[in-house]
Amino acid sequence: MQELALIHSVVRYGVLAAGAVAFAVTLFVLLTGDDSYRAIRAVGAAFVGLLDLQVALGIALVAGGIWFPALIGHVVMMVAAAVALHVALAMNRRRPYPGALLPLLGSALALALIVGGIFALGRPALSGG
Repeated sequence: MQELALIHSVVRYGVLAAGAVAFAVTLFVLLTGDDSYRAIRAVGAAFVGLLDLQVALGIALVAGGIWFPALIGHVVMMVAAAVALHVALAMNRRRPYPGALLPLLGSALALALIVGGIFALGRPALSGG
């Protein structure tokens, strides 16, 4: 179980990096008026994929018996982040002319919830623990 906890901790950096890249690329596309949204879809898919992996690892940890009171806020915020990102990207994909605003808002909200969820554990977002 400790190995799984270590993987969960390391994947956090990938999630944060993917979120930052998704936000930056989407903001760039929005500000430049670029009409090619392939980049937004690619970085959004990477972000949502890593976030889903992180949620699955977290569920496996809880199912394996790792539980303490601070996890309640952490789990709620992480699930909310995953839902917010999925909803924003799905809504954008279903639009006749996908834009950059929904992915930008979804990425920003997901990142804010992720950082808040990490803080809910009582540690900084980029700590080694």
